[in-house]
Amino acid sequence: MARKKRDSGDDDPLFDAIEMDGQDRVDDAPHDSEKSRSQQKREMLARRDLGEALVGLSAARLAKIPLSAATLDAVRDGQRFTRRALKRQLTRIARLMSEFDDEAEIRKALENLYQPHRDEVRRLHEAEQWRDALIAGDHTVMEMVVARFPMAERQHLRQLARNANKEQAQQKPLKSARLLYQYLHNLLEEEQA
Repeated sequence: MARKKRDSGDDDPLFDAIEMDGQDRVDDAPHDSEKSRSQQKREMLARRDLGEALVGLSAARLAKIPLSAATLDAVRDGQRFTRRALKRQLTRIARLMSEFDDEAEIRKALENLYQPHRDEVRRLHEAEQWRDALIAGDHTVMEMVVARFPMAERQHLRQLARNANKEQAQQKPLKSARLLYQYLHNLLEEEQA
């Protein structure tokens, strides 16, 4: 069947479709904005891990996380399940999060839940380091502690450090070292309040 040649000035879309002779012009190649299957799988596994963290939360902590109603119900159900059922439920939670929830907000809320604990651990380590330095006779740490905490008693700190040194040398129980640590930790706690 012979086709009529198209005039160069004709802009009819129906004519353009007929002129293609049934050739599909669908672009099957992935676009730059589409994700590869491996990337999608990595993201799904990350959401499953996030769902697992949510399932492990108590009801009070879970209430502080911004979740959609469907995801919240799925998380509460997941807290009751074990083994295979839990695995399927975590997959369901991951799908629900990808559809209804902002994953970044959930991660940020979880981070904020655990932040006070991290701050406490940091303070404990800081007090331990200061105690060890004071027992070793580091005067710069003594000056730094007294400058940072005006209510700190320099004489009491020196006495505790000196007694801890003696106990260590005599291989006695480190009572003064514990008292020095408690004193430094209390100074850090008062600063936080």
